[in-house]
Amino acid sequence: MSRVTLKIENYTSEELRSLLRKDEKYQQAIRLYACYQVSLGKLPQELEAVYETSFKSICNWVHRLNNGGVEALVDKPRPGRNKRLTEDELQSIKAILLNKQPEDYGFNSATWTGPLLIELIRNSYHVEYKKAQIYNILKKLGLTFQKGKGIYPESGDRE
Repeated sequence: MSRVTLKIENYTSEELRSLLRKDEKYQQAIRLYACYQVSLGKLPQELEAVYETSFKSICNWVHRLNNGGVEALVDKPRPGRNKRLTEDELQSIKAILLNKQPEDYGFNSATWTGPLLIELIRNSYHVEYKKAQIYNILKKLGLTFQKGKGIYPESGDRE
């Protein structure tokens, strides 16, 4: 009899890894198990490949366990930069983009562009953004930038 080779069909290895890294309890358990293996005499260098992490990280886990117990193996929340626009402001911008035209706000354009949106946010919310960040905001809102085609009425006269 031949052995059956198992395959994962619905997920890639990267997707599975990202799912594992999202779960706090799983991360805590992995760190605790690595510490358990160190207590059995395994060297951190031997565990690097198994846990896909560095020697230093494994040493840090052991020190955290020694100093703070099992609870110390859970990641602490990391503060980030405060958002410059609230969720309500972002939703109002989305409503404007979907339901209003730039002409309604005094712009001389029929479609919304990145620079127009920068100007709208500056005038309405007194927040300054660069062009690249505007496209990140659009993505966060579930919108995409649509590049328009230029229509030149005089081109028909040339033919």
